[in-house]
Amino acid sequence: MSEERPTSDAAGKDAAEEARTAEEVRASDRTSATDADAWATACEEDLAAEKARRRAQYGPPPGSAAEELRKLVDTVADKLSGLQSPLLGAVAGGAAQQMVNQVVRQAKAAVEPVIERNPDVFDHLAAAGGELLAAYRSAVEAQERRWTHRDAAHREGRDQGDDPGPGERIDLD
Repeated sequence: MSEERPTSDAAGKDAAEEARTAEEVRASDRTSATDADAWATACEEDLAAEKARRRAQYGPPPGSAAEELRKLVDTVADKLSGLQSPLLGAVAGGAAQQMVNQVVRQAKAAVEPVIERNPDVFDHLAAAGGELLAAYRSAVEAQERRWTHRDAAHREGRDQGDDPGPGERIDLD
């Protein structure tokens, strides 16, 4: 067995090759990191553009259920406060308006702490309401299918003429 040692020139070539390979790996890592960052940046830009397009087309997205309830209470309060009652006349109108304003303030004072303490509850209630609505729709659609199926079957039987229906025929003679 002879051990051949590489000449100093061959060893230098191997070391240079290894250095180039290591540099290529580092460059490749930088490129893939740059590519990943570019991909993430492009995705973020696309998402931001899509959100802006939807905001322009549909308006601002709805907030949480608690925020929407707060907006509803504020809107109803504003409408009731601005309501002028022609039925009560000019004399009682001022007292009625004062009573309406007091009721509105009391309602807002009762609703605000509940919204502040339990904002997630309203999200859950909204989701439960959606589920109840879906269950109701399903039940109504199923009943409508039964009604239309039974009605179609009944009409088909009536067209035959001889079959009086599901009842028993009684001879009266």
